[in-house]
Amino acid sequence: MVRIEKQGNVWTIVHSRFEAARNAMDPDSADALVDAFKEFDRDDSASVAVLWGEGGAFCAGWDLKYASTLSDREAFQRDVVEGLAFPTGANDAPRGPLGPTRLELSKPVIGAVEGPAVAGGMELALWCDIRVMAETAYFGVYCRRWGIPLLDGGSVRLARLVGQGRAMEIILTGRKVPAAEALRIGMCEQVVAPGGARAAAEAMAREIARFPQAAVRADRRSVIETYGLPVREAMRCEWVNGVEAHFKEGADGAARFSGGLGRHGDFATI
Repeated sequence: MVRIEKQGNVWTIVHSRFEAARNAMDPDSADALVDAFKEFDRDDSASVAVLWGEGGAFCAGWDLKYASTLSDREAFQRDVVEGLAFPTGANDAPRGPLGPTRLELSKPVIGAVEGPAVAGGMELALWCDIRVMAETAYFGVYCRRWGIPLLDGGSVRLARLVGQGRAMEIILTGRKVPAAEALRIGMCEQVVAPGGARAAAEAMAREIARFPQAAVRADRRSVIETYGLPVREAMRCEWVNGVEAHFKEGADGAARFSGGLGRHGDFATI
């Protein structure tokens, strides 16, 4: 169902439910994904994760066979309204319907998208920091047809990526968004040949993972935390995150540069 394949400090988290429903998400799969990403975030040996759906589909969303069992009001109240509701206190929120979409990790995640990433599957891809799509992959709010709203951050994250008007059009029409368009409008960051999304995402992950990680995580955290803040407040946040990372790694890196490494934009020898 969910497994972790480790290549040094790059972990690929594989969701494998293709034969059942094109990797549609049921509660057991969602729980397993949450556990896998929490393990990744805790492990000091892990730097970057790749999320990949095995069998040619990233994720077809919430398993509608399971969702159909919630037509009973009591079941819906128990499993969704109460089981997945955000708490009113300071406790951590429970998992999202698609699993890790409410997790706030300290390390980067790259989504490797083949085939459909639709409805909640699109939301799961938008949760990732970066998306690599195969040319034949696509997004879409396909749950529009069945009266199921976005519950895993899609209405929040899509607008931040592509702007409010474009997000409204994609969400309200439920139309298909092919990989080429996704790249053009900022829904993904790289498009590769069919079947190549995982390899390309892992190559990018290895490139990120070989850098000093305190600075990588500080800059990632600043991008996330400063979104929507006034400029001065955002820059203050960036400063706090950056100074802490520089104290851990920056002086050593500057010494390596002074010793002759990484000159003239050379990223190969650092």
